[in-house]
Amino acid sequence: MAVGLASAGPHVVDEEARAEVDVLNSRLEKTAQLTKKIQASLGRLETTGQSVRDVAGPLSGETRRLQVLGNNINAVLSAIDRLRQPADSKNDEEQIVRAGPEKAGLSNYLASVKRLNRAYADMQASNLRANQDTMADLSRLIKTANTQLESHYENLLRAETPRSIEPLHFITKDKPFPALPQDKVTRLGLVSAYIASISQRSGQESPVARIYAELRGPYVSSSLVNLAAASVNTAKKKNPSAVYRAGSNGIGTYAQAMEGMFLAEYDNICSIFTREDWGLVFQATCQAALAELARTLREINAHIKSHLSTDCALAYEIVEIVSTLSSKLETRTGELKTALAAALKPVRDTAKSSLAELLDDTRRKIGNMQALPADGATAPIVTETMQRLQAMVEFIRPISSIMISLGDGGWKSPGASSGRSTDAIPSLASFDIGADGKDIFAKYCLDTIEVLLSSLEQKARILIKVKAANGVFIANSVVIIQRMIWDSDLAPLLSSRLDVLDTWRKKATVLYTDVCKDLSVYLFDTIHTNRSARPTSGSAQADSASIVKALGSKDRDKIKEKFTQFNSAFDEMVTRHKSYSMEREVRAMFGEDIRQKLQPLYDRFWDRYHEIDKGKGKYVKYDKASIAAVFLSLAS
Repeated sequence: MAVGLASAGPHVVDEEARAEVDVLNSRLEKTAQLTKKIQASLGRLETTGQSVRDVAGPLSGETRRLQVLGNNINAVLSAIDRLRQPADSKNDEEQIVRAGPEKAGLSNYLASVKRLNRAYADMQASNLRANQDTMADLSRLIKTANTQLESHYENLLRAETPRSIEPLHFITKDKPFPALPQDKVTRLGLVSAYIASISQRSGQESPVARIYAELRGPYVSSSLVNLAAASVNTAKKKNPSAVYRAGSNGIGTYAQAMEGMFLAEYDNICSIFTREDWGLVFQATCQAALAELARTLREINAHIKSHLSTDCALAYEIVEIVSTLSSKLETRTGELKTALAAALKPVRDTAKSSLAELLDDTRRKIGNMQALPADGATAPIVTETMQRLQAMVEFIRPISSIMISLGDGGWKSPGASSGRSTDAIPSLASFDIGADGKDIFAKYCLDTIEVLLSSLEQKARILIKVKAANGVFIANSVVIIQRMIWDSDLAPLLSSRLDVLDTWRKKATVLYTDVCKDLSVYLFDTIHTNRSARPTSGSAQADSASIVKALGSKDRDKIKEKFTQFNSAFDEMVTRHKSYSMEREVRAMFGEDIRQKLQPLYDRFWDRYHEIDKGKGKYVKYDKASIAAVFLSLAS
């Protein structure tokens, strides 16, 4: 073949090459056409794919929505099935409700009512129109059930609540005050818990709390009303002038009964109600009894104010008793402090203002005196005032708190008797922690004594013209004051502070012994004897004889007159001394003071001049021994 091609020549070779080129060109042209077809197909495919995407996308979303809707429909159907169950069982629940908690049993009844409430709540959440009629039926049934439960609660509580009890029975026998039986408390607690839950959801007050307060409140107040009346009656003493003594009033028993009954009710409330309701129910239950206490204290306070000088101690006693009651109840319950403080306020104001008013009353009574005993006997107001201080010291605890709240000397300020006070019972936090109530009270006692004695002295100057009688009057008052201090609980407070009495005792002595000045004039002489004739020292008899012998006739007459005048004045003084009404201590004090002032003078005068009547007793009535006996008798 090769040989043939070679022999064919160059022309043949060229023809073959051109033929191959033509074949290649033909293939390239077909390839280009195929490429164009492929490109056209790709374009058409892309257009078709976009159309498919535009169509498939919405179909997918619709499919998903249809799936969700299907699920929701299935859920609704399931809910309808569940909702149909209580509707289907409504007749069963209605039979339980109609039977009532007594016949159906409280636990079974409450369970049924709770199922009705759940069914109603589910239907209300579904908001299906098909359930509206059933919901209305359930609502009426639930209301009926709630009403029956409230009625059941009230009947249970009323059956265990007497009209009243006699608190003295429990106090005298030291028995706890009655509480509700445990089985009844359990039943009441179940009803209360259910009613409280539905009331809380509706934002209303629990009706069972109101029922409890309305039933138990009158029971508590009715049980205490007799003790309240007794407290008022015992305040009115048979002897209006008698000073009040601790425990004479029934307020202590009243407060004890109130504490017992209140705490018994608090225990009931804590067992029946939820913690959030304890305070409100307790306050509502005690409200009527507290109102009666406030009325009682106002009535007693009016009595105290009209008999302040004798019954001020009753105010102090009430302050202590009610404050103690408030503290105990506050500790146990955390309640009633404000209410008790408000009830106590009038009496506490009177107790505070009494300190200044009693001083003013003392001044006023003494200022109104029209006469004083001529024999120097003390006035009754001295004993009355000291009895009042003795009575006050028996209430040193409440008085100390009052004194601290007033402050040292607070009773002297213009506002001390103005009745200013707050509603709160003072606590230690409101006081000067460094203050000593007993010390302040001791200063008040000294102020009272000073006002008493200074007022009596001023009145005595007007009504008692004789200085000696005036001195006896003041001295008797001082002795009685001191005696009543030493013989009472005032002694520990005042025994180291009685310098004020020493001052008044000296004033009284000066007034009484003023007569000694007049008597001593008769025992002084200005007679001078001749020095050359003056006798030497020797026996008293010799000296007197010599002195008298040396006197001139005029001087002898003067000595005789002095003895005569002294004898007369001395006898008159002795008679007057014995006529005065003196306390034993006063008589001893004045007698000794007179002896000290006059006996040395008389002894000297007698030693010098007793020979003036040569022992006949015409002028010299007393020798030293006899006058000494008289002086001794003055002190006994």
